[in-house]
Amino acid sequence: MEEIKKVSVSALQTSFTADLKRNIEKVSDLVRKAAGKGAQIILPSELFEGLYFCQNERDEFFAQAKSLKEHPAVSSMQELAKSLKVVIPASFFEKEGPHYYNSVAIIDADGSILGTYRKSHIPDGPGYEEKFYFRPGNTGFKVWKTRYGTIGVGICWDQWFPECARAMMLMGADLLFYPTAIGSEPQDPTVDTKDPWQRAMIGHSVSNSVPVIAANRIGKEGEQTFYGSSFITDHRGEKLAELGRNEEGIVTATLDLEKIRLDRASFGFFRDRRPELYKILSDSSAE
Repeated sequence: MEEIKKVSVSALQTSFTADLKRNIEKVSDLVRKAAGKGAQIILPSELFEGLYFCQNERDEFFAQAKSLKEHPAVSSMQELAKSLKVVIPASFFEKEGPHYYNSVAIIDADGSILGTYRKSHIPDGPGYEEKFYFRPGNTGFKVWKTRYGTIGVGICWDQWFPECARAMMLMGADLLFYPTAIGSEPQDPTVDTKDPWQRAMIGHSVSNSVPVIAANRIGKEGEQTFYGSSFITDHRGEKLAELGRNEEGIVTATLDLEKIRLDRASFGFFRDRRPELYKILSDSSAE
């Protein structure tokens, strides 16, 4: 595959309802608009098939999960990707046998599925009770060689962990994508994590010399108010585009991957790594 020199990327931001068909239509419309602006890799937010059901522990929500081959959100994005010749990392609630995962299917520009990534870090707290629903991912961190470059994808809570970003970079990622669903903290309305959330990912961008693309949702769902603020950084952590807290729409940026690769090499982060000193990072007994 010929090495890609430049790529245009988009993150989508919208609100959702309990109507799966309507949600897919909304996301599809935004994908078409992003492609019309020249985007080649387009990122919808986490679990765009419906409301963020993980606020409460309720058995009936397990019925929403589908296998990769049967999930309408995935198949709809496959058709769009093929017709528009775009890459779409599509988040979905996955059922495999008796197991349930928070997953993303990487759909290439011909509509084929390159593979799936299952969310590694599963949160468990007020308003984000995901451990009730999702088994910790068993895929490990992964990257994919798409038509428009090699991408890595982490899902929501993964974005707070520097190990996730660094692992994907060591596997050759050109770009890091994070579909997410994050907003208010129901147990404490005075807590606003919007800025720390962005700073955490900007840190990944700076310390890995890599652009970051983050797509969040908006709107009030139950006790949660999602704060949007989807954004794209360059490889130095500068925000190239950002949406507001309540703004429905698209952010797009064009990135010079060839220049970024050269800058990354000259900055020396990967040259000066000392893996022999990092064994404590894989020691589960360390506190």
